[in-house]
Amino acid sequence: MHYIASKIKQESEVGYILYMWQQEDVARAFSCDADRLCQQYLPSFHLPEDALKDEKEWWHHLVDMMREEGVTEKGHVQMVRGTLSLLTDKHLELLADPKESVYNALYYKALPHIVALRAERSKLQGDASRAEKGEVEICLELLYGVVMLRMQKKEISPETQQAHDCISAMLTLLSEKYKEERR
Repeated sequence: MHYIASKIKQESEVGYILYMWQQEDVARAFSCDADRLCQQYLPSFHLPEDALKDEKEWWHHLVDMMREEGVTEKGHVQMVRGTLSLLTDKHLELLADPKESVYNALYYKALPHIVALRAERSKLQGDASRAEKGEVEICLELLYGVVMLRMQKKEISPETQQAHDCISAMLTLLSEKYKEERR
């Protein structure tokens, strides 16, 4: 998984965040018991011994971070939050740049969905802090939710699919712009 995470991060920060959220959820499914996870989950990947050793180390490291940072029940490790913060900064930079008309157009197309998602999450959670989440994080949560629905082979409503498509286009360009800047 660590090889996959680093490969995804090279290609797309958005993909990396979604992948890491999934890995955190896998760890939570095993009650953040890295030994049990390594015994019960990793064998299904049929990895060579040296790769298996690396994966075990990676999972132990991830679970240790989750424990140290108090995110064993919910939330995300600092390295993932840091990547989200960098993407958020780039998002705000692009919105403020009058030369970024394509990004701004994608943003304004996605904005009604973002507003609706923020309102819905706030209403469902009854938690004011949910309403304060940044736009990029709200967008990522939608993409992650759709991934989870697809994995569970559940139906995705046309409204959710439309929101997903608009937000996905915006985040894809955001990730590309961020990657350009890093080069």
